[in-house]
Amino acid sequence: MHIELVFCPGPREVVVHELVMPLGSRVRDALQAAGWPQAEATRAWGESPDVGVWGRKQPLDHLLRDGDRLEIYRGLRVDPKVARRERFNRQGTRSTGLFARKRPGAKAGY
Repeated sequence: MHIELVFCPGPREVVVHELVMPLGSRVRDALQAAGWPQAEATRAWGESPDVGVWGRKQPLDHLLRDGDRLEIYRGLRVDPKVARRERFNRQGTRSTGLFARKRPGAKAGY
């Protein structure tokens, strides 16, 4: 069966491995067949990376099917809420879509 292993070691970088695995293979088997974890992978994700099949998080003992896309996820460096708040503070209220037009006398962001 054919499996596509995809991971992103950094921003705007995508690494794709095409694997041919025997029937009955699990996520752990596919990672080992691709040489996981190696020094690069361990440095980027730690010993046990989060993995998913077609965008859904799965355990390492999940049974794979032909044509599955196995994805390895990196952890977030910044909480999305914090990033959005910081981005809003940098942009200010003058050009932030919904908040660009405000009522006369209203506080910023309202």
